[in-house]
Amino acid sequence: MNQEALNNIPKAEVLVEALPYMRAFAGKYFVVKYGGQAMVSQELMESVIVDLVLLKYIGVKPVLVHGGGKEVSAVMEKMGKEPKFVNGLRVTDDETMEIVEMVLNGKINQKIVSLFNQQGGRAVGFSGRDAEILQARRVGSQPAGDVSGESVDLGRVGEIIQINPDLLQAVSDSGYIPVLSSIGSGLNGESLNINADHVAGELAVALKAEKLIVLSDVDGVYKEEEGKQEFISSIAKEEIRAMIMSGAISGGMIPKVESCLLALDGGVRRTHIIDGRVPHSLILEIFTDSGIGTMVKQ
Repeated sequence: MNQEALNNIPKAEVLVEALPYMRAFAGKYFVVKYGGQAMVSQELMESVIVDLVLLKYIGVKPVLVHGGGKEVSAVMEKMGKEPKFVNGLRVTDDETMEIVEMVLNGKINQKIVSLFNQQGGRAVGFSGRDAEILQARRVGSQPAGDVSGESVDLGRVGEIIQINPDLLQAVSDSGYIPVLSSIGSGLNGESLNINADHVAGELAVALKAEKLIVLSDVDGVYKEEEGKQEFISSIAKEEIRAMIMSGAISGGMIPKVESCLLALDGGVRRTHIIDGRVPHSLILEIFTDSGIGTMVKQ
């Protein structure tokens, strides 16, 4: 056997390792939440898109949910409007809502769909308002979180009351990959800004998905052991809840783990938090025995 053939044996072994996963996941929905630092590089975006196209070709049914908070803030600042947040939620007046729609639907969604087409996939972009996929209501006022003790009206920030996944399922069954922005339709037809992590978790339940995968800008979940941060590759949901209560999980990681808890409580079997900045992290997590991120399970 020549040297070139010998060099290809590890590649064959990787495929053999992936075979049981391919068999188990064919025909199943995977909901993938995409955003944050994983979207800042064209090269990283293309890596994620290629992974999703591969999943589609082997029979998995991926659905991509995206936010775009950093891009929204950047546009607001260019327009002379200061972004304001309360408890991690963007205060969204009417003008800010217009900016959110412009960035998420007019820029990010279209860019992702275009990348799918360039990489040999077929994708269709949606707003959560289309066919009332995401029905929501206003969150209302929230405590400011400072010494004043006052509450702040978040404006057009929404929370999901119902998901109608029929259109996404029809598009997926027709061979396309649905790409959904996290904008919902309010009770009076208004647009509402919804946290994309929460949308992904709720959608995974509505689709009876096999997996929810949150592409983040961190490796996964860590815990402190003897003064050192130790990476957690697999953890039960009750342990995650305890870490939130103790403050071991805080800040921007909270919506991500809440998304996993929403999905698990709704019957999704496995959820994953992985670093979207690592090329092909989706494939490494799904189709290798060791994985790459944190799996949160029942």
